Amino acid sequence: MIAINHQVTIGSPKTAAGRRTVALDAGTVAALRDHRKRAATERLLMGEGFTDHGLVFCRPDGGPLHPARFSRTFTEQAERAGLQPIRLHDLRHTWATLALSAGVHPRVAQERLGHATIGITLGIYSHVTEGMQADAAALVAGLMTAPVSNPLAESDTGTGN
Repeated sequence: MIAINHQVTIGSPKTAAGRRTVALDAGTVAALRDHRKRAATERLLMGEGFTDHGLVFCRPDGGPLHPARFSRTFTEQAERAGLQPIRLHDLRHTWATLALSAGVHPRVAQERLGHATIGITLGIYSHVTEGMQADAAALVAGLMTAPVSNPLAESDTGTGN
């Protein structure tokens, strides 16, 4: 969905990677189910005046929300909730940064973000991977210098056999 000359247009994703299925956590699924129930009630109230465009978030008549209006509403709601100021689009960057920092594999992050290549993901979020360099060095060094157990020595019963 994009706005051209203030007119909202519903179209296909820019790339094949834009059409994807992503797993959601239980809390998000519950919130979306609650939203669907409220939206169904509003839809019934609109009756014949509702046009179904298959949108999760829409105007009361079913029409698409203008992206700028959606972002403005998000900002207002976040402010009312006492959250730090953040743009709606920044949530995407926040998710990616937190995911990569937490050790989510870059390929998984790429797929969830819908980037065509892993190079795009790593190019945008390289600050995260650079920050993890020291941790990676210490982790691998620890693996390489850890004592190696000898399975033959452990099975020796001391009987001389």
